[in-house]
Amino acid sequence: MKKLILGIAVLSTSLAFAQTTTPKSSSSDVRFGIKAGMNVSSLSKDAGLEDQKSKIGFNAGVFATIPVAESFSIQPEVLYNQLGAKVDSKNEYTLAGITTKNVESYSTKFDYISVPVMFQYNFVPNFYVEAGPEFGFMISAKNKGDRTTTVTNGTNVSTSTASYTENINKDNLSTFNFGIGLGAGYYFTDNLGITARYTAGVTDVAKNRPNGSDAIRNNNFQVGLAYKF
Repeated sequence: MKKLILGIAVLSTSLAFAQTTTPKSSSSDVRFGIKAGMNVSSLSKDAGLEDQKSKIGFNAGVFATIPVAESFSIQPEVLYNQLGAKVDSKNEYTLAGITTKNVESYSTKFDYISVPVMFQYNFVPNFYVEAGPEFGFMISAKNKGDRTTTVTNGTNVSTSTASYTENINKDNLSTFNFGIGLGAGYYFTDNLGITARYTAGVTDVAKNRPNGSDAIRNNNFQVGLAYKF
């Protein structure tokens, strides 16, 4: 009887402890997962980017959540990350009585393999905030858009529109990107959650920038879904 009472007491204590710490105990081991979402990226403005707008892209990759203390975890990730900006530009000139007007709308696309390392704190088991560095390695750079040219010669007006894709010479770019990320996430279940993060670029996108000119940096807000196995 004493053993039965002791067993019931131990079981009751264990169940009560499990109810309050089940998420913690389930997260005591390293957990791997996948994530994907939408990017809203831009480039910090300088004199040549006064007409730039945000560009929509996406991110996708894998991560590992590594508990290091109660309520604290480190989450390294490896992501395919589309950054850049959308730019609208206009220029007009007249030569020998002929006026040429060019209107362009194009996206500057910088694709990276990004490696964020986020330090996470769980206020409650299913909600966390995070901060940490992000390291990026550029794999491609290109401009893609449309150009409309209108030529006016007296009363004669001709208009042509062309789509184009052009590679950007990466020799003129810094292929390493460093940023600082701040974010949060909420898990609806033990496996599925929603994430949000803003990453502010620290390094200049351009290489060998002339003295006195403004740096251009990547900035990115991302939101998406994460699934832990």
